[in-house]
Amino acid sequence: MQKKKITEMGRLSVAEFKKAQKLPLTVVLDNVRSLNNIGSIFRTCDAFGIERIMLCGICATPPSAEIHKTALGAEDSVNWEYHRSTQEALDKLESEGYTICCLEQVHGSISLEKFTPDFTKTPYALIAGHEVDGVDPAVVDRCHHCLEIPQVGTKHSLNVSVSTGIAIWHFFENKLPG
Repeated sequence: MQKKKITEMGRLSVAEFKKAQKLPLTVVLDNVRSLNNIGSIFRTCDAFGIERIMLCGICATPPSAEIHKTALGAEDSVNWEYHRSTQEALDKLESEGYTICCLEQVHGSISLEKFTPDFTKTPYALIAGHEVDGVDPAVVDRCHHCLEIPQVGTKHSLNVSVSTGIAIWHFFENKLPG
């Protein structure tokens, strides 16, 4: 098999991407400290047509050479906004009618494969947390759903950019028809 050339992939330009219909999913980063993780999440959001990213607390924001290193320009195509706190972002999402989900290992969490978003009823927000501390407990308390990715290895968690990517894919595969 021969690898596809970039020109054969039918990708949108940044201007076309900005105008294209997006998956009604907002990704919220709760105090993610690594600029490489932030950049990777930007790139994943671009790949799956996510509507926006909310960068909260200690999260760095574009422009940044370190974010660009892994985002590869997705920081220019994906809409983003900064909030001093995740609580502030949640206030905005609640006022906009979002169903708020977080990726966190808590009692009562829903295994990701058992959760089916219904985009005909609501847009969704997906919160991913700090690399060591996870999603702040006060933020978890405000979520409608806590989603957990099943794991069988010896480590207790996945890298935040990996877990966010897995969850985004799950939302994407359950997107609206058409």
